[in-house]
Amino acid sequence: MHPELENALIRTRRHFFKDCGVGLGRVALAGLLAEDAPAVARGGDDLLTNPMAPKPTHKPARAKRVIYMHMAGGPSQLELFDNKPKLRDLHGQAPPNAFVEGKRFAFLKPDARLLGGAREFVRHGRSGAEISDLLPHLGAIADDICLIRSMSTDVFNHGPAKMFMQSGSAQFGRPSIGAWVTYGLGSEAQDLPGFVVLQSGPRGPRGGTPLWGSGFLPTTYQGVPFLPGAQPIVNLSSPNGYNGARQREFFETVRDLNQGRLGVVGDPEIATRISAYEIAARMQTSAPELMDFGQESAATLEMYGADPRTPSFGLNCLLARRLVERGVRFVQLWHTDWDHHGGAGADLGKPLEQVCRETDRPAAALVRDLKNRGLLEDTIVIWGGEFGRTPMGEPRETTGRDHHIEAFTMWAAGGGFKAGATVGKTDELGYSVVENKVHVHDFHATLMHLLGMEHTRLTFRFQGRDYRLTDVAGEVLPFLLA
Repeated sequence: MHPELENALIRTRRHFFKDCGVGLGRVALAGLLAEDAPAVARGGDDLLTNPMAPKPTHKPARAKRVIYMHMAGGPSQLELFDNKPKLRDLHGQAPPNAFVEGKRFAFLKPDARLLGGAREFVRHGRSGAEISDLLPHLGAIADDICLIRSMSTDVFNHGPAKMFMQSGSAQFGRPSIGAWVTYGLGSEAQDLPGFVVLQSGPRGPRGGTPLWGSGFLPTTYQGVPFLPGAQPIVNLSSPNGYNGARQREFFETVRDLNQGRLGVVGDPEIATRISAYEIAARMQTSAPELMDFGQESAATLEMYGADPRTPSFGLNCLLARRLVERGVRFVQLWHTDWDHHGGAGADLGKPLEQVCRETDRPAAALVRDLKNRGLLEDTIVIWGGEFGRTPMGEPRETTGRDHHIEAFTMWAAGGGFKAGATVGKTDELGYSVVENKVHVHDFHATLMHLLGMEHTRLTFRFQGRDYRLTDVAGEVLPFLLA
């Protein structure tokens, strides 16, 4: 900031509080009392308290925090999780009319043929879960995960489908699931954001920042993207020559002016601004310590397949564990690119093998590491994409599969999900769910239930109506629960 502007702000602060009869000691005391005050009631008017303070749950919670690994692009369940011998037997034949009549696909032509899978499936653990040979590390923790083979969604194009999976609506501008969770529960982290976003892969996910946005919720609940390296937040460090005393006086000036204005207009965005300054100041100390992977043993780094010098999904998984250890409520990992339509670099051969190599070992290590540290019991770990892949092939230069919303697979671990269970069933060709369907809204409702929140009660009034993550649908599904 320009020195003259900074000095003007400080002079304004002094005159403002002198005229108002408010001393610096009183302001400081109010700030200290606010740290210990009850959190803002959901939808309440007491915005002078910390908007990210932990909030009471609606009912006893099984889980306290979430790590959500989104595999952007739509992993093929037929190559990874849902073994279909009949589909291999009918390879190259036309699908039944019922599969295509009146259905919409992103790219498939009416003459598309059935595509049998070429991967070997292996049974793992006491549960006997069938998992592809592309995911051997996941197979090793099969008894710790709940494999959900009966997911379904409503939207078949990437950006809106990701938005639907993350917010319960294909309409951009709705709050993401991480924003809803931190709005409902607050955060236990004192010097880090409550909702952190980590990215890996060749590019960002289609849909961009709205996928972790707060929509119409106050912006304090939006996800904060962390960058790789020792400085995860841009412009977090003070400029050269800017000493601590001068920075503190500037922060206090801005805080005091914001507090004064907040008391007049009650705008929650002002509370967000105050909170952001305070967290940023504390993160100047906490962020370097968080990113110091030298604290991790060689065995831990090896388990994740992580090199602290090289950004990767593995390093992000390790960072996710470090974040939840420090009280962060919701950590989301995005990894691209799982969009295997066929064609150069996008088929079900080496490109699929590559993304599996990048993610299989770290994802399994995260679950194992959390379990070893006693954190898995109350941490929910989720792995999945925005939709699945069709039983019909999509011939391009090489063959792949199109987007499929009728049936796909995700897995979850910890936090009350049923460990060692394979839930749901699809038909013999993997087209439709025939047992224990789990719609996206149902998954969200069940997740909120495990976090101690009633999904129909966690609402926010906007433009004259009450909104919620599950819209007007969603049921808690007991067959997913331990």
